[in-house]
Amino acid sequence: MPLDKPLHIVGYPLIDEPTIRQMETCSQQGAYAALTADAHYGYNHPIGGVVAYRRHLSLSGVGFDIACGNKAVRTGLNVHEVDLSGVMDEIERVISFGIGRKNLERVDHPVLDRIDRMDLGIPSSVRRSLLEKATSQLGTVGAGNHFVDLFSDEQGKLWIGVHFGSRGFGHSLTLGFMALAQGKDFGDRVKEGAMDAPPILFDLETPTGQAYLEALDIAGTYAYAGRDWVVERILQILQTKADYSVHNHHNFTWKEEHFGETFWVVRKGCTPAFPGQQGFIGSNMLDESVIVEGVDGLEARNTLYSTVHGAGRVLSRRQATGKVKWQKGPDGSRRRVQIAPGRVDYGHTRELAHTQGIDLRGGGADESPECYKVLDEVLSYHHDSIRIRHRLAPVGVIMAGEDVYDPYKD
Repeated sequence: MPLDKPLHIVGYPLIDEPTIRQMETCSQQGAYAALTADAHYGYNHPIGGVVAYRRHLSLSGVGFDIACGNKAVRTGLNVHEVDLSGVMDEIERVISFGIGRKNLERVDHPVLDRIDRMDLGIPSSVRRSLLEKATSQLGTVGAGNHFVDLFSDEQGKLWIGVHFGSRGFGHSLTLGFMALAQGKDFGDRVKEGAMDAPPILFDLETPTGQAYLEALDIAGTYAYAGRDWVVERILQILQTKADYSVHNHHNFTWKEEHFGETFWVVRKGCTPAFPGQQGFIGSNMLDESVIVEGVDGLEARNTLYSTVHGAGRVLSRRQATGKVKWQKGPDGSRRRVQIAPGRVDYGHTRELAHTQGIDLRGGGADESPECYKVLDEVLSYHHDSIRIRHRLAPVGVIMAGEDVYDPYKD
C-alpha cells in the first residue's frame, strides 16, 4: 500500500523542524518522500532525505559530491596479526587526503576514456579540464567527513572501510549543471543561492535532463572506481585479499519501481536498503560502525527502501571548531588561524582514541563524536527495515587534518 502521507519521517524526535520544512519543499514536485533518522539540514535538500520523482532529476538531491558512498571489505587477516601502526604509516604515505590533492600513483581506468569522450554539450576546453581533474584525483579521498578506516569485527577479523565520492570531478560537473539551470553556459560562474531555495530539478524529457543523467552515470562509475582502487591498494599493503565486500552510493539517483510505478528516486545521505541488500554505515571516529541488510515490510516500503548513511550531525562545523580564518600566503598556501574557540576539544578526542587503542590520524574538532548523533539510537528507529549483520570497532582512522583548507565541507 502507498504512503498514508506525502512525507514519511523515521526518528521524528531526532530531526529538527528546519530539516523537516526543507524536506517538505523538496517533496512538492515529488510523488513520495521520506526522512531517515540521521537527517539534518543541508543545501537545498536535507542530508537523510529521499524523494521519488516521476519525470525529474534533482541536482539538489544528489548534491555536490555526486555518488558519495561507502565501501567495506573483510580481509583474511586477524587484527592481532597485523602491525597496525606500520600499515597506517603506509596508507598515509600512499593514499592522498585533502581537497584538490593529486594521487601520487597514476590510476588507469576505463571511466577516464568515458570522460574523455563524453558529449554533454560543453566546450572542449571545459571537458579537457574535467578530464585532467578526474585523472589526477582518481583514488584520492578528500577532506570533510571522508575517511579510510581499519576495523575489527566480532571475531577479530580486520576490515577496511572507506567513504568518499566523485571528488573535484563531480563537484565541477554539479557547478556546470547549476550554470545551465541559471541560463548560463557550462563552466560559467554560478550563484549557489540560499540554503532553503527550492531544489534544482531537470525534466528528463529535456536535453539538459538527459545530459545530467549521463553525467550522473559517469560520475557514479568514477566514484566506484576510486573507492575500489583505494581498498585494493590497502589490500596490497596488507598483502591479503578480501573475502566479503559491501559497496554502495548514498548521494545518487536510481530508476526504481515503487507502489506499482516507475520513479527516479534521489537519495542524499541515504543508503539503499532493499530486502537482502547490504550496506556499510559509518559511525564516528571512536564508535562502532555497522554492516546492515534490508528487510521488507511497511516501514521499508514507506522509506522507499532507504536507511541512514551515518549517525547524522548535531553540531555544525562552525559550532564545533569555533571561528577560524584562513590566511593565504605568498605561495598560495593557506594557514589556519583560530579566532574564537569552538565547543569541541579535539585534544580530548585524541586522548579518548588513545585510551581505546585507536590509531587516529588527522581529523579535527568538526569530526569528533560530539558532532554526531549516537548511531545505535539512530538505527533503533529503523529496526523494522534493516538488521545488523556485523559490528565493526575502529582500530585505525585516517582523515584529512584540520589544517587542510576545504571550502566544500558538507
